[in-house]
Amino acid sequence: MNTSTRPYIDFAFLDSGTGGIPYMLELKEKSPQSRCIYLGDTLHFPYGEKSSEQILSCASSAVKLIVEKWNPRAIVVACNTISVTTLPELRSAFPSLPIVGTVPAIRLAARVTKNKRIGLLATNATVRHPYNQRLVSEFASDCQVFLRGDPDLVSFIEEKLFTSSMQERMDAVKPAVDFFAQNGCDTIILGCTHFTHIAKDIQAAAGKDVRVVDSREGVAKQALRVEQAGSGGMESQKSLPQDMAFFVTAATPLQEAEYKTLCKNFGIPWGGII
Repeated sequence: MNTSTRPYIDFAFLDSGTGGIPYMLELKEKSPQSRCIYLGDTLHFPYGEKSSEQILSCASSAVKLIVEKWNPRAIVVACNTISVTTLPELRSAFPSLPIVGTVPAIRLAARVTKNKRIGLLATNATVRHPYNQRLVSEFASDCQVFLRGDPDLVSFIEEKLFTSSMQERMDAVKPAVDFFAQNGCDTIILGCTHFTHIAKDIQAAAGKDVRVVDSREGVAKQALRVEQAGSGGMESQKSLPQDMAFFVTAATPLQEAEYKTLCKNFGIPWGGII
């Protein structure tokens, strides 16, 4: 069935801003027939500097909004911070809705590192959270993992990246890349979905001897498994947005213009502010 004729949304993607767009694109590459929408909770950006209680409150409200407007078959939380902080609570609050999380690709990094020195680039909330430490203990106990919370880089990506020059992007990633180089890391995990937008820049700055990894492929595969195991489509009683439409919860006129440019660059529809 063509997505234009589906009476339902297959996947709704949720992040605090634009970070999860590459995750939606990854899933669409694997499953072109899946119908998707995207919500960036820009009203509450950045999540990574909030308390656990604030993150749960904001994420719960965003999921409720998604369910009320679009009633998707599944939600992909395309945000490491929301996932490591609130996933059990979200699943408990919405028990009939499959919710797929995004967590740092520590297991993958532990498999590909050669010198057992791994860098994790994430938000402060992800770096500090005990869930992250459990991932390290379970999958990378034989490795040294060097943690870097980088809210300035997250803000650069959300607010400046799509109008920045190559030199500005390289200047923005340099502090993080230098930190991991000083610690001898041969693998860098992009533990915030925003960083996938600049994966190529980080790779170029780090050099060919460093592996840069993220969880896009694993999340897409898990989302498709969960959705295909469901009991069928959840038909919407309202008109549905265009496939892959990008919505936000807040934007100034300048930000709205930038989001429209972003959508044009990615070839996805601008949905608007809800």
